Amino acid sequence: MKILVINAGSSSLKYQLYDMTDESVLAKGLVERIGMDSSIVTHKPTGKAEVTEVSEILEHTTAIRKVLGLLTSPEHGVIGSIDQIEAVGHRVVHGGEYFGESAIVDSDVKSKIRQLFDLAPLHNPASMMGIKAAEANMPNIPQVVVFDTAFHQSMPEHAYLYAIPRVLYKKHKVRRYGAHGTSHDYVSLAAAEFLGRNIEDMKIITCHIGNGASITAVKNGRSIDTSMGMTPLEGLMMGTRSGDLDPAIVPFVMNKEELTVNEVNSMLNKHSGLLAISGISSDMREITEGMQNGDANSKLAFDMYEYRLRKYIGSYAAVMNGVDTIVFTAGVGENSVVLREKVCENLTYLGVELDKELNEIRSGEPRRISSANSKVEVLVVPTNEELVIARDTNRLVKGLKS
Repeated sequence: MKILVINAGSSSLKYQLYDMTDESVLAKGLVERIGMDSSIVTHKPTGKAEVTEVSEILEHTTAIRKVLGLLTSPEHGVIGSIDQIEAVGHRVVHGGEYFGESAIVDSDVKSKIRQLFDLAPLHNPASMMGIKAAEANMPNIPQVVVFDTAFHQSMPEHAYLYAIPRVLYKKHKVRRYGAHGTSHDYVSLAAAEFLGRNIEDMKIITCHIGNGASITAVKNGRSIDTSMGMTPLEGLMMGTRSGDLDPAIVPFVMNKEELTVNEVNSMLNKHSGLLAISGISSDMREITEGMQNGDANSKLAFDMYEYRLRKYIGSYAAVMNGVDTIVFTAGVGENSVVLREKVCENLTYLGVELDKELNEIRSGEPRRISSANSKVEVLVVPTNEELVIARDTNRLVKGLKS
């Protein structure tokens, strides 16, 4: 089965085409600046030269038509016709309480995704545009939606509820949902497989550290707590997001600076985190370089970032009454040697012992970075959210056909 995986943003569309016979990627690419007359399409067919095109792409239906044209073109294509694509899998950020697992798209599923627009106003509407665009271009091909929040639906009530009037949960579903669920699910399973252990007997802390960052306590293969909350703003300090803060700061700052709700929301989501403290960048690579060059603000930003990450690891070890494995993944988690070293050197009370030489090795494969004497296995596991989407799509569509 060949499956097209789509991750639609408001002005972008990422895609990968999988051959599920061996889970190989036949092609992948990105459409940027949708809605503009200078849209950019970057297409990377496996075994062929990469191609970049600039053209006018005003909406997602045209974007997918362009992608399908490239996938089937004699020069840059990897399949003979669109008919060879047997299913489409979509990433959707928020599934609310409706979806504890992936689902085949039908009118009811689309209706529920629309009802969740308020909980993910930047993401769910864009996903719906991707679904509609795929339907318009491939009307008879089954589609599947895979939710970032689904993996966290196993959290117990005492972990997902906030200590505010229950009526807000009953009326408006105000609760913790988490995010990055496909990544946390994938890397926890990959870690157990790498170690040759049964995940149902393990206590794993997964650290998805990118521009957006979250950490999850995975006990016996299930998410029992996660750092992101009702929205992706809560939890760790991130590239441009504040993470945890005293909620009284919001009305205080609004009053002092005469800010609107939209302005304070923008401040906390787009102008905080590493960017706000360093004054230089939201990119950990630039923060690390600045710190190594003696910039005090870069060092402060790094120290705050690392401190919050380490604090959450400690709290989740307490939540699970121990930890067997700590996993680093995503852009920063997979690539920042300095951050991993700093975090681990302050977790010796848990029995963590880092092997600095192993930590400095760069690889696209799962690897151990803890020493042979470490009581806790510390791993770096590259995430692959697209493969999770492809696998779920494959499973559900096969079930539909049978």
